[in-house]
Amino acid sequence: MSNIEWNEKTFSKFAYLGDPRIRSGFVAYTLTKANLDEDKYESTVVVENLETGAKRFVENASMPRISPDGKKLAFMRPNEEKKASEIWVADLQTLSAKKVLTAKNVRSVQWNDDSRRLLVVGFKRRDDEDFVFDDDVPVWFDSMGFFDGEKTTFWILDTESEEIIESFEKPRFSSGLWHGDSIVVNVPHREGSKPALFKFWDIYLWKDGEEEKLFERVSFEAVDSDGKSLLLRGKREKRFMSEHDWLYLWDGEPKPVYEGPLNTGQAKLDNGRVYFTLANAGRVNLHVWDGEVKPITVGDHWVMGFDVHEGKVVALIETATRLRELYIYDGELKQLTDYNGPIFKRLKTFEPRHFRFKSLDLEIDGWYLKPELNEDEKAPVIVFVHGGPKGMYGHYFKYEMQLMASKGYYVVFVNPRGSNGYDEDFALRVLERTGLEDFQDIMNGIEEFFKLEPQADRERVGITGISYGGFMTNWALTQSDLFKAGISENGISYWLTSHAFSDIGLWYDVEVIGPNPLENENYRKLSPLFYAGNVKAPILLIHSLEDYRCPLDQSLMFYHVLKDLGKEAYIAIFRRGAHGHSIRGKPKHRSKRYKLFFEFFERKLKKYEEGFDVEKILKGSPGPAP
Repeated sequence: MSNIEWNEKTFSKFAYLGDPRIRSGFVAYTLTKANLDEDKYESTVVVENLETGAKRFVENASMPRISPDGKKLAFMRPNEEKKASEIWVADLQTLSAKKVLTAKNVRSVQWNDDSRRLLVVGFKRRDDEDFVFDDDVPVWFDSMGFFDGEKTTFWILDTESEEIIESFEKPRFSSGLWHGDSIVVNVPHREGSKPALFKFWDIYLWKDGEEEKLFERVSFEAVDSDGKSLLLRGKREKRFMSEHDWLYLWDGEPKPVYEGPLNTGQAKLDNGRVYFTLANAGRVNLHVWDGEVKPITVGDHWVMGFDVHEGKVVALIETATRLRELYIYDGELKQLTDYNGPIFKRLKTFEPRHFRFKSLDLEIDGWYLKPELNEDEKAPVIVFVHGGPKGMYGHYFKYEMQLMASKGYYVVFVNPRGSNGYDEDFALRVLERTGLEDFQDIMNGIEEFFKLEPQADRERVGITGISYGGFMTNWALTQSDLFKAGISENGISYWLTSHAFSDIGLWYDVEVIGPNPLENENYRKLSPLFYAGNVKAPILLIHSLEDYRCPLDQSLMFYHVLKDLGKEAYIAIFRRGAHGHSIRGKPKHRSKRYKLFFEFFERKLKKYEEGFDVEKILKGSPGPAP
């Protein structure tokens, strides 16, 4: 049996599953493959009959939605020529389909209980070809572009006559869902001259052109409905966006279903029961509330998405060594798909080894991957820092980690204070102290790792991360001489320009770094830019031009200042791609990024080469696999 090697193109061999749906004996989901030759992703909607196992396929499609009566399938299909989206409706037995709507900007589609009407939520903008204009903030948003006076649009589409029978508009960032024959709409609450984004909402009930305000200035949103009760996720009132969400049922008065301490992710309502995912110390598991909270899945994995109908659950489950596959729960958990099994049988993967350590005043979780080594061989180390700060590492598949372990590196990662999956006090300790104790947690985790693994080479340690992980990489190289190379991606170097320039800076940075940015010393004290003179290690800065979350100025400023100081610094700017370009960039984009990532550490931690000849490196890429 021939083995498959890890390289910058291995990701294109995998199948990626998403958006699972279940209804009336049918399961539907989206199956996506990366086509490197044509530099695009190809998505297929798969429909499986749970009784017979028969599968049907709808090519060039996504967003499958099975009607409540189990007879129809709605799905989306891109129209490249018109630069628009098409909504199609198919008979679920035959998949004979008709197009029911072509619209420029669609964000969500949901069936009404009558299995005839669809609620289509989208948006409209000015769309002047020469300039954008706005009188609201933010002006742009990551992966959504410039708002240009955006309004959220709500259309009720009759799929029989193929006509929009009702429509209305709300401010940007609004969302909505069916509640019986009414529509519940979440609208950002305004405080003074700007919306209180991500923290406070006004919730309305809309029907036949009339609307009733259900809640004003609450920190929860309506996320699901069974026609009688609403499922609300959030809190009555948050002090901080970084607080954990709780769950409530509302049928006239909010009643608590789940109130911490762990952060809730996706949540759905089914026959009076509430199903939801919980992040917990590196794991994400599925739970159900039916008067009390009970676990459905328990294990070292992440539930990456799920759906439920009549007590049957379909869930995408991923581990640190296996990409997500589809499982069904009907009293017991059973695997439905195995798209990637044959690939992983021929591909060496590395299981994380868990350790806990005391850091200052807290117990912290850490993990590491150990490469294959001879008995007396020493190996370089790469430290990964997650995004956030309220991100979380643990038992999920991280491509770069497996890639680097396969190339002979130890890979170390921890969940410092501020991470998700722990109690609220843990999450909030990083606020206004970003780069202080959380950085010490990372450093203390590395020291604990060295005690566990004497074959790890302290003289060859690299660090990398994206977003907050990019900030922490920049920060680490200015604060410690331990690191001999760093790759900072889409990170922060100067908090003041982040506050003023980022799509969420006006809200998020004042929470994480502090209020009054023009006067607060934290905006300088916690910015790596002002310590650039301390940097001794070579750094590669990777950034995407269309990142509006941590905009390009952050890496560009740091690069310019480092070069001006005579430091060894390099910058790779990808012309396309939003903040999440590392996993959502086009296939060739991702392949080149993986190549830069691997080769930089090879040259700085193994070969000790001067310089970084990018032309030579990219020309040496292996050809596409057959």
